[in-house]
Amino acid sequence: MLKEIYADLHIHIGRTETGRAVKITGSKNLTLQTILKTATARKGLDLIGIIDCHSPEVIEEIEQLIQEKLAYELTCGGVRYESTTLILGAEIEIYDEHCQGPIHVLAFMPTIAAMKVFSNWMRAHVKNIHLSSQRIYCEGRTLQHKVHELNGLFIPAHVFTPFKSLFGRGVKKSLTEVFDPDLIDAIELGLSSDTYMVEGIKELARYSFVTNSDAHSVGKLAREYQKLSLMDANFEELKKALHQTDGRMITANYGLNPLLGKYHETVCANCGEQVAENETTHCPYCGKQQLIKGVAKRIRELSSTPKPEIIRPPYIHQVPLDFIPGIGPKTIEKLLNAFGTEMNILHKVTVTELQEIIPEKLAARIDLARTGKLGITVGGGGVYGKVDFGE
Repeated sequence: MLKEIYADLHIHIGRTETGRAVKITGSKNLTLQTILKTATARKGLDLIGIIDCHSPEVIEEIEQLIQEKLAYELTCGGVRYESTTLILGAEIEIYDEHCQGPIHVLAFMPTIAAMKVFSNWMRAHVKNIHLSSQRIYCEGRTLQHKVHELNGLFIPAHVFTPFKSLFGRGVKKSLTEVFDPDLIDAIELGLSSDTYMVEGIKELARYSFVTNSDAHSVGKLAREYQKLSLMDANFEELKKALHQTDGRMITANYGLNPLLGKYHETVCANCGEQVAENETTHCPYCGKQQLIKGVAKRIRELSSTPKPEIIRPPYIHQVPLDFIPGIGPKTIEKLLNAFGTEMNILHKVTVTELQEIIPEKLAARIDLARTGKLGITVGGGGVYGKVDFGE
């Protein structure tokens, strides 16, 4: 029987040059187990992808959890920790001779053994295998072939952001300038775009879209995520869903309204003012040539006639709890103590039930946030947009 699975596939641990976990200001080191505990007990995620698993130290941490019987490897791929399955991933930067600028991609492996082989292969093509999201010195197509040789998944990351992305900086017009289109398993949209914005880009019509948090802290887990229809939370079922086979599929994408994304509109990097679309070189306010092209403008440049080739699930604009004015850590803790996980709060708990725990005004805000019915100040130039409740 198919069941609902909530997945966020782009989570950073962060590694220093020695392989140690990066220290997050105001918190403990962002360790593998901290992420897994948060995902399973607080967020309610069934599937998570951690993209530092190419690091030998992260592989050792995974094997240590298995040795201590806190986790176990699944026969269909992935590592189960309590009620959450870890999908082993790596974020990699490509900047070969075909690229106009650097491109970030995600590679996911089905097993620890496959990730070890991939890590050892990467070691010959990167400067420091211990680091996160580093540049690889080979062609994009070579990387694609290696990922698929190991039965992995290859997904270009946050493809429209102005920096280090496929369409934001990497290619002039087409992904075929850098990649083999037949060796792409899905496209990650990023925080400043959604399904409806990109439906006019013909060459993306064949791919499933994924929406992930790109989280660098545990608080940002499930900032964006997707709901899938799977038999179980494992690698092979995820692969089927991305390719819409055997009835498996993504049934909903949940993400920020793109207007909240920090690169949605074109902004002058010098003065911070948003700039009209017809301005292409100079800022009309300060005169500087430091425009950061917005995601919305770049998508319009690439769009033509829609040509849907696969079933598109609904894209639901949803604001995470910590984006909502008045919902601070203490309020979130109250809600979690009452209802278990953020997935429960966002998908299952009624407004009446919320009002039994928190003030009516805050309960109403949560309801507006999870249904996307909010006023928004548009983001751009590296600054997130803001939620406005009009009160």
